[in-house]
Amino acid sequence: MTGPAAGECPESQGDDQRLSRNVKVVSLVSFFQDTASEILYPILPFFVTGVLGAPPAVLGLIEGLADGTASAMKAASVRLADLRQRRPLVATGYGISALGKVLLALAGAWPMVLAARFTDRVGKGLRGPPRDAIIADDTTPANRGRAYGFHRAADTAGAVVGPLIGLALYQAVGQQFGPLQWIAVIPAVVSVALVFLIRERPHPHIGVTR
Repeated sequence: MTGPAAGECPESQGDDQRLSRNVKVVSLVSFFQDTASEILYPILPFFVTGVLGAPPAVLGLIEGLADGTASAMKAASVRLADLRQRRPLVATGYGISALGKVLLALAGAWPMVLAARFTDRVGKGLRGPPRDAIIADDTTPANRGRAYGFHRAADTAGAVVGPLIGLALYQAVGQQFGPLQWIAVIPAVVSVALVFLIRERPHPHIGVTR
C-alpha cells in the first residue's frame, strides 16, 4: 500500500476530490429541469392523441423534429460556449426550455405542441455544451470524473422523480392534463432561477475570433 506523495498531506488530497459549489448548483439546475420535463412527457402521447385528437403519426413528427432540433443546436452551442460567457448561455437555454413548457400548458391543438417541443429542444441544445464547460472549468483531473458523474446522477434522479410526481399529481387533480401541465412549469422556473447562483470563472477565449 502506498501513502500520499512526499510533501502532500491527506487533507489536500481530500480537497482535490471535493466537488465545487458550481458543480452542485449546475447539478441541482439539471435535476429540476429534468423533473419538469419528465412530469409532462410520459403523458404527452395521451394528451396529443386523446385530448387534442391528433393522429398517432403526429407524435412521430413532433418527436422527430424535437430530437433533430436539439442535435442541431448543440452543434452551434459548442462554438458559442468557446467564444462567449457561459452562464448567460446556460440561463438562456434553460429559460427557453421553461418557455416551451408554458407553451405546452397553453396548447389547444397539436401544432402548438409541436411549437412547444421545438422551443424546449432549442433550449436543451443551447444549454448543454456551456453547462458542461462550466463543470470542466470548476474541476481538476482528480475530481472531473466524479463531478460529471454527480451531475449525471442528479439529471437521472430528475428523470425518476418526475414521472412519479406526474403520476401522483395526475390522480390528485382528477386525471386532468391542464393543471398537471402548469404544475410542471414550477420546477422549470426554479431551475432557471438557480442558474444565477453559478459563479462564472474568467474565460480566456471570450472575445477571441478565428
